[in-house]
Amino acid sequence: MDNRKDEKILAARIADQIGACENKYMITYTEFMDLHQRSLAESVIRDTGFRRYGFYGGYSEAERTIAVFLPEYIGTDSPEDYFRANPEDDPLTLIRFTHGKVGKELTHRDYLGALMGLGIRRDVTGDILVNSKGADAIVLHSIADFIEMNMTSAGRSSLSAVQTGIPDLVVPEQHFEERNVSVASLRLDNLLSAAFGISRSSAAEAVRSGLVFVDGIEMSKPDHQIDAGARIVLRHKGKAILSEIGRMTSKNRIHVTIVRYR
Repeated sequence: MDNRKDEKILAARIADQIGACENKYMITYTEFMDLHQRSLAESVIRDTGFRRYGFYGGYSEAERTIAVFLPEYIGTDSPEDYFRANPEDDPLTLIRFTHGKVGKELTHRDYLGALMGLGIRRDVTGDILVNSKGADAIVLHSIADFIEMNMTSAGRSSLSAVQTGIPDLVVPEQHFEERNVSVASLRLDNLLSAAFGISRSSAAEAVRSGLVFVDGIEMSKPDHQIDAGARIVLRHKGKAILSEIGRMTSKNRIHVTIVRYR
């Protein structure tokens, strides 16, 4: 997790964007970051003392996001709210892919592989939301024309690509299940075990490996105490929310309600 070189590069980039925002009174932003990079960026930004920023990926549940820095004249601290009201200023746009094979559903890996096959960097592309007819890919405006013109196939299927705006994004319906369980304590590893059906030792190892995020912050301690409403992400497994903390059982265990999204 602690790569000092990457952290220094990220800190320098963030300092540049904050400086441009403050000195030129303009909206500035980074490239796309994954959850680990976002957690690192959050720490770096807090250390600078800059307060008017947010993470934005085109929709509220986006996993890959950019950091957006807002000048004082902007009337909100929320990039998502501002870009919703001012779509012409949005640094992100949408590429809608439709595949040519009826009954053939391509996977996220198919679309990502085709994008990387064009020679573009991962940090200019955000989430790829797959549906039965194709996919919506969130990308930086700067690369959108290139993708629209050049991405003509994926997974042995021909594609049509049309550039449109973030307001046209179709977010697939999320499937979830609610679990009412009891846990020995509100430690992170206990709740991971209950939410994702893994052993407590596997949960602890996932935390130590940098795979677990709580409310967007990367966790490093399995014994971190979790509050009601916390959003827990286990990379490659999904996300869960500690919906409710209930009463103590006669055996000193705690009733909890966990909502797991798939």
